[in-house]
Amino acid sequence: MSFDGVFTHLIIEELNQHLIGGRINKIHQPYENEIILSIRSQGKNHKLLLSAHPSYARIQLTAVQYANPATPPNFIMMLRKYLDGAILESMNQIANDRIVHLHFTKRDELGDLQDIVLILEMMGRHSTIVLVNKATNKILDVIKHVGSSQNSYRTLLPGVDYIEPPKQDRPSPFAISDQELFALLSQTKQIDAKYLQQHFQGFGQDTATELAFRLNQKPNEKLKTWHQFFAELNQQLQPTLLQKGGKEYFTPIAYTYYLQQAEKEQVFPNLNALLEAYYLDKAERDRAKQQGNELIKKVENERKRNVLKLEKRQRTLQESENAESYRQKGELLTTYLSIVPRGENEVTLDNYYDENRPLTIRLNPALSPSQNAQKYFQRYQKLKNAVKLIDEQIDEAKAEIDYLDSVLAQLEIASAMDMEVIREELVAQGYLKNRQTKQQRKINKPSKPEVYFSSQGTEILVGKNNLQNDQLTLKTAKKTDYWFHTKDIPGSHVILKTANPTEEELLEAAELAAYFSKYRFSAQVPVDYVQVKYIKKPNGAKPGFVIYTNQKTLFVTPDVTILEKLSK
Repeated sequence: MSFDGVFTHLIIEELNQHLIGGRINKIHQPYENEIILSIRSQGKNHKLLLSAHPSYARIQLTAVQYANPATPPNFIMMLRKYLDGAILESMNQIANDRIVHLHFTKRDELGDLQDIVLILEMMGRHSTIVLVNKATNKILDVIKHVGSSQNSYRTLLPGVDYIEPPKQDRPSPFAISDQELFALLSQTKQIDAKYLQQHFQGFGQDTATELAFRLNQKPNEKLKTWHQFFAELNQQLQPTLLQKGGKEYFTPIAYTYYLQQAEKEQVFPNLNALLEAYYLDKAERDRAKQQGNELIKKVENERKRNVLKLEKRQRTLQESENAESYRQKGELLTTYLSIVPRGENEVTLDNYYDENRPLTIRLNPALSPSQNAQKYFQRYQKLKNAVKLIDEQIDEAKAEIDYLDSVLAQLEIASAMDMEVIREELVAQGYLKNRQTKQQRKINKPSKPEVYFSSQGTEILVGKNNLQNDQLTLKTAKKTDYWFHTKDIPGSHVILKTANPTEEELLEAAELAAYFSKYRFSAQVPVDYVQVKYIKKPNGAKPGFVIYTNQKTLFVTPDVTILEKLSK
């Protein structure tokens, strides 16, 4: 389901049980649209994530260790000024909308008690986080500044009055009276999801579909069915993650409409654990995509440039095969110089190189016969000289394209933390300028390879970028370990750390290599495997490039379930 008003209502109730009365001891902003509040409450430290992400806006507890930027953003500095050490007095949802107010109290420098409100508005691309002084209703700061030219309804800038988003003139399903509810449910013969969304506040598509399904199953007991549904939400939570048609859905209780169509079902102990499982991978991929957009664009541009370069050199090579014809035409023009007309586009001469068969030679009418002859000689000499270097230049361009393809493949599977390592690699290879200071480079530790375990318990390491690939294959792996890589396809280096693998382990490692490659969605992917002792890296080769012999090939079908199966 979407993070709608109904789910917001339930998650706030769960968060209140853990956080009210707690004190903030740390505040971080790991990403552009997300902040982490570390709150000490009930003898435990809790990390509260507030996200204004345009696609994954939410509020939840998290256990993920996020890497923080070396230089704190301005918004986080303002939050630390007003909220560091503050007490969370209350947390409430506005009506049944996706708006949450977190009320904090803290004494200022003079000892006066301040009431500060941190407002999370989860409204798609308009999502935001606003810090407001409750007494004055002035905005202290906002995570995304919005001027009057961007929004004519309200301005979100420090110092202006906070104006709430437009309110919906619909009753909350949690607060509606039976009389009003009966009237609304009786106005239509057939209740569907659209009707519920139009007449009640805070229903997402999934919740409205489920409730409409239950109401239509018992059309003569609508009020009873309605109350049973909300009683189940309030008293019998069963946080559930469903998979259907390759998509995932999360629900606070078992939604019968979706459950009967689900291919896979997983129940969680609480709503926060459910959100962690649902959003973690999706949000991480999205953050990686956002951070990698610049890198992807740069690498794609470099690849296009090298493809054009390769095409030009291949054309030159093809033309060089005709170099002799240019020399012959120059010789013929020189021999018959006296009969070559001026100002013409072509001339036909007897070709004494081919038994005097007539040969038509194109001319530049702006040049004299002698100058036309010299042009053909110059073209011949240029092509003759080019042949000496063209093969080497074509190999260089192909190697460059292969390397850039490998980087693009790594960017597709890279996490947000891997992006910095790939950036460092591109800086080292001269594709990007280094924007980091020496201090920042020391703070940012390189990411580590992914670790999996075969069904027999053997460790399998997967490189997530070319620097990791080199480290894994050339330094970490033993000579007797087995190395896997998709055949002639950009992808990760995979190391199976055993000298005597079983057939099942070979297949499992090959499946990982296929999944972490450019062809992860293909049906049959060839994967080469060989012991590390047969692998070499040519002098001057790009990161991640190796050559090998004595390999064998397996054909496997990549499947994301292999990650769960082999995960530690």
